[in-house]
Amino acid sequence: NTPTKSAIKIPKSAQGKRFERPVSGKVIEKFGTTSSGVHNDGINISAKAGTPILAADKGTVAYAGNDLKGYGNLILLKHDNGWFTAYAHADKISVKKGATIKAKQAIGTVGKTGGVKTPQLHFEVRYKTKPVDPSLYLK
Repeated sequence: NTPTKSAIKIPKSAQGKRFERPVSGKVIEKFGTTSSGVHNDGINISAKAGTPILAADKGTVAYAGNDLKGYGNLILLKHDNGWFTAYAHADKISVKKGATIKAKQAIGTVGKTGGVKTPQLHFEVRYKTKPVDPSLYLK
């Protein structure tokens, strides 16, 4: 049962939020339950290894590391009004926790770390702790 945009209570002040696309490429895994029955909390975008990952919006680095199983090198950005974005499977991370980031700033490079076999970016948009479909929020 995939949560719809309306199932998550997003206050009026936070609605209409739009994020920059973090990397160009084909979406190879959509948000929600995948064909293998696994739930995907984001979208996976195919991109060449080494492609710069761009911050989807200005914010602060909340996490940069590889402690979360399956995500490989992961960057979490905290944005205004309770929004977060996550960027997983990075080859390199070029930002540190606590750093202030501008929209479209390079924060790392695409890789295949964690549980993936091909270079790609796993991209999540969360409102507070709830994952929402990133494709509904991309410019």
